[in-house]
Amino acid sequence: MSSSRPRRRVWPRPTAWTLRARLVAAMTTLLALAFLAVGITTIVALSKTLNGQIDKQLTAAAIRAPKGYDNHKPKPADAGTTGAKDCSGESDQDSWVLGQSIGTLNARLCGSQVVSASVLSEQGQTSPDLTDAYANLLSVPVDGKAHTIELCDQGAYRVVAKQMDDGAILVTGLPLEETQETVLLLAAVVAGTTLLVLGSVAYGGTVIVRRALRPLSRVAATATRVSQVRLDRGEVELPQRVDEQDTDPRTEVGQVGAALNRMLDHVGEALEARHASETQVRQFVADASHELRTPLASIRGYAELSRRHDLPEDVAHLLGRMESEAQRMSGLVEDLLLLARLDAGRPLEYQPVDLTALVVDTVSDAHAAGPRHEWRLDVPEEPVVVTGDRARLHQVVANLLANARTHTPEGTVVTVAVSPSGKQAELSVTDAGPGIPPELLPHIFERFARGDGSRSRTAGSTGLGLAIVQAVVAAHRGSVAVASEPGRTTFTVRLPLAE
Repeated sequence: MSSSRPRRRVWPRPTAWTLRARLVAAMTTLLALAFLAVGITTIVALSKTLNGQIDKQLTAAAIRAPKGYDNHKPKPADAGTTGAKDCSGESDQDSWVLGQSIGTLNARLCGSQVVSASVLSEQGQTSPDLTDAYANLLSVPVDGKAHTIELCDQGAYRVVAKQMDDGAILVTGLPLEETQETVLLLAAVVAGTTLLVLGSVAYGGTVIVRRALRPLSRVAATATRVSQVRLDRGEVELPQRVDEQDTDPRTEVGQVGAALNRMLDHVGEALEARHASETQVRQFVADASHELRTPLASIRGYAELSRRHDLPEDVAHLLGRMESEAQRMSGLVEDLLLLARLDAGRPLEYQPVDLTALVVDTVSDAHAAGPRHEWRLDVPEEPVVVTGDRARLHQVVANLLANARTHTPEGTVVTVAVSPSGKQAELSVTDAGPGIPPELLPHIFERFARGDGSRSRTAGSTGLGLAIVQAVVAAHRGSVAVASEPGRTTFTVRLPLAE
């Protein structure tokens, strides 16, 4: 039974903002919130004040309305009925509006119907079509309190309803148009002022923050220049330092600058110590290799001279083995001496080298050394010329072919190809062997790297061949790479073409 774990949801990474942008955005956001709070408070306070004034005026208008109504009560529909209260008769509309302000609403309700409704204008009492607003008039509570309703084309009104003695309900109202226009005008002014101020603050804040962060930008530029310096080998100088003006410990940026300078001082001292140690090691290797060449040559000479005499078979075999190991040790010493010289930066001979002809000669030598391998050539008709040291480049090709011959079984096909690629010459050595283990690939060009456990070999190897290849190619301002899988391994060397 397999248990399924819930997949972790991966949220998209937000866009990274610069410190300058975050500071300006934060400052603008806080100011916008402050303006929003002040604006809302001001608009709400003004709206309440204006509504309070309207309510006072409405109270006065509601007090005046019944006086006109009492003086001119509506006539009953049936004059023969006396003593009965009837609110459905008609009344004198002009008598209702004495002392009222322009725009005042006067309406008389009887039961569930609107008997009359009029709005006062400058020309006197008018009766606009308020039929669509009857439902709103009938819904006004008769509690003597102010309420807000919509009168369709007339807009919003503040109204109050009162019960009369004859059963009629008088509705008195004042328009809210001027109040709403004042509030909207204030909101527009606050919004426009807010936008204008926020734009000015954002621009001014950007300028101020940019000036305030200039020291941090200079510190970052110094760190960037340091990051572009090669620190992996050779003598390294770190002259870059943060300016004194940006190392004031009383400021945050100054603390960062001072800390960066101290770190660069420590790194520079460490690099000097490392370079001195590497120089001593290289000098020791070079001196030891140079001193070992003579005794090894002597051992080989004496062993070869001794084998020329009539010696017992077992002694001759021992001398042969001695000569073979001395020869192998001589190759190791020569390789170490070459690497030491390359590490020390010894100048190479730079001259035009026909890479095509060099590869043909080297493959011929490899065919003689490994006749049981199948060697193939893929070279162009036109010569591919590079600038470099012919002897060292010959050693690069020879080492790659020796690596293919040593670490692949007999009968393996090895293909050597040369071709121009843009401004570079491309040399590839491909074999159909068992391949290189994945765990060895990252270390294949390191010194004394071995792959014997996974690739068969029939001859000894110093483990320095590919290290020499990388060192020589790097000295020629080129690159070398490897790609391997079972049944196919390709070493690719790229060198600049001769101008």
